[in-house]
Formats: sequence, C-alpha cells, structure tokens
Amino acid sequence: MGVDRMLFPRLTSRVREPEWMDEGSADPEALRKSLRFIRIVNRLFGYTRATLKHLDGFSRRWERGQIIRIIDIATGSADVPRALLKWADARGFEVRMVGVDRHPVTASAAVDAMHDSRLTIVQGDALDLPFEAASFDYALCSMFLHHLDEDEAVAVLASMARVARRGLICADLLRHRRAYAWISLFTLLANPMVRHDARASVAQAFTKVEVLRVRERAGVQFAAYHRHFGHRFVLAGERPEAVP
Repeated sequence: MGVDRMLFPRLTSRVREPEWMDEGSADPEALRKSLRFIRIVNRLFGYTRATLKHLDGFSRRWERGQIIRIIDIATGSADVPRALLKWADARGFEVRMVGVDRHPVTASAAVDAMHDSRLTIVQGDALDLPFEAASFDYALCSMFLHHLDEDEAVAVLASMARVARRGLICADLLRHRRAYAWISLFTLLANPMVRHDARASVAQAFTKVEVLRVRERAGVQFAAYHRHFGHRFVLAGERPEAVP
C-alpha cells in the first residue's frame, strides 16, 4: 500500500511544492545537471518536436525572406530556440530568437550553449517581460506553467499574448497518476534535484480542465488545446486577424 501511494497518488488537486531548480540558492552544478537531464528527456520523447509541429503549421503562411521574430519564455538552457533555428535553416526561413529566463545560473547556461548570432539570451521575469507590445511575431513557452500558481499562469499567457502580434505556443505537462509513476521510475537513479523536481512537476501540473480555465482567464481563446504523447498538452494558435 505504501508503494502504491508513492507511485500512484490520487492527484485530484495540484500539490504545490517549490522545485529546487527554481531556488536562487540552487547549487549551480546540480542545476546544470538538471538542465542537461531536461534536454535529454525533451530529445528522447520528442517534446520539443511538439512545439515545432505547431510552428510548422503556422509557417505555411510565412512569406519567403520575411524575418520572423520569436520569444521563448523561461527558456532554460535554450534547447527549444536552438532546435527551432535548426528547423528554420532546413526550411529556409529567416528567424530571430530571444530566450528569457529569470534564474542567473540558468541564463548563464543558455549563454554558454549559444553559438548563433540569431539567438539572444535575456535574464528577465516572465511575469514582467521587458518588451513592448507586439515586439515579436510569436511567443513560446515550454515546461513552465506548472511552476506557477493559477493567477501567475494566467498572467504569463496574457503577457505572451501582449508581446506576440501573431500567435503563441505553450507546452507543458498534464497532471496524471501514470505520469507520476512513470517519472518516479525514470528518475530513480538521477541526482536528488532531478528526482525531487520531476515528481513535484507532475504533482503541480494542470489538468485539461484547469488549462482551459487558465486560457479563458488570460483571454487567449484563439490558442487551441492539443493533447500530445507523454502526458503533455500544447496550447497553440494564431490570432484570427493575423491569418490571411
């Protein structure tokens, strides 16, 4: 019974618990290892590809030679922007990226991994983005909403809509008992930060009903809900006025 409770908690409501990687005092080496683990998971299970799939759909309406400006909020080690730039190269698109992250060590890790003049890393707060309205064509966010309470998640989606004139893509976890069991087993031999944060992430993730409520409160009904492999969801859409 004890093992069952550990691997299969009911998770009928969000269990809010700070993730160690968010702490300002987080050990830099442990944090870098955690970021590396996240990159591996994203690559193995195609989580970044989910974001690119929706962007690929948007790109069918882009004009050749047009510069597309994209912001990635809570960029982590900037694996999504770097994957996006490779995707753009393969299709001949002109893309400029800005990655924003609040944590100084995380932002530094993103800078260290950056070898492309088209990508700029900015240390900043997702709840108070230092950019004017419509500064970008699209705003992206991946694996971040679950770190926030509902009011903060609403504020982030509204902020994404404010700085993006065409559309947004927001991807994250779904709270589910099987997801909790799977991530507990997958991280069994990982470092303590990864083990703690992985379980905490699932326990405080949103359900579909909660995601849709956040979307409505943020006023971004144009972003459709999509379910993806691995207990993931994506909110993705373009403003009606931005679509020819």
